[in-house]
Amino acid sequence: MKVEKQLNGWALILGASSGFGEAIVLELAQAGMNIIGIHLDRKSTLKNVDRIKSRIEACGREACFYNVNAADAEKRKAILEEMSEKGMKIRVLVHSLAFGTLKPLIGKTEGEAISAKQMEMTLDVMANSLVYWTQDLMLRGLLEKGGRIFAMTSAGGARVWPSYGAVSAAKSAIESHTRQLALELGSHKISVNAIRAGVTDTPALRKIPGHEQMIEMAKEKNPWGRLTTPEDVAGFIALLCHPKAFWVTGNVIGVDGGEFIVD
Repeated sequence: MKVEKQLNGWALILGASSGFGEAIVLELAQAGMNIIGIHLDRKSTLKNVDRIKSRIEACGREACFYNVNAADAEKRKAILEEMSEKGMKIRVLVHSLAFGTLKPLIGKTEGEAISAKQMEMTLDVMANSLVYWTQDLMLRGLLEKGGRIFAMTSAGGARVWPSYGAVSAAKSAIESHTRQLALELGSHKISVNAIRAGVTDTPALRKIPGHEQMIEMAKEKNPWGRLTTPEDVAGFIALLCHPKAFWVTGNVIGVDGGEFIVD
């Protein structure tokens, strides 16, 4: 199925400046979509954002990026107000926020274990913010009928890894949010799915303690003998944005070369 230049409208990507978000932005722009990117970068990494915007514009598409905390309610509302004023309606929403606390649930001292504040922040950013963005988009009439929502999850939603407890809980939560949103948005003709990517060498993965071992384990057990790439995931999301893929909703879909099924 050829996707290039078959899509149109605006895609809103939460976490647009690296890893999965960057690859999805570029894939959807190539397929014909204008991009609104939400990202949180320091001055030292803003050059990469400029590079991404240039590539979007080279595809003949519009690029509108906001360097803000996507979990900040006031920033979210300000961005949506601006979108509303400009008449920018969203056809595709992608939640690809990877910011959480990587601490064990149990520690020898109070400081070694994750705190309540850290747990709540991780769940808020990596799971609950999907609900809040969707709520506000719907209240303003900014999510188009026939639209698509994608949430990035991982095998960590069902499996364990040292220091990954809070993130694992967030992945489980966003999968649950995906199912509930699919139910509630069905009457609006909006499809919602979670994408369970295989182990992928991204900046977010490299922050996980023991990621080197995780990479080697994934290479050994993956039937294809390699890691998943951001481009693997982005290409599949573009396929699900095709108008004929609307009936696929409420699922956690593995995009991992069969990695998850191998013990």
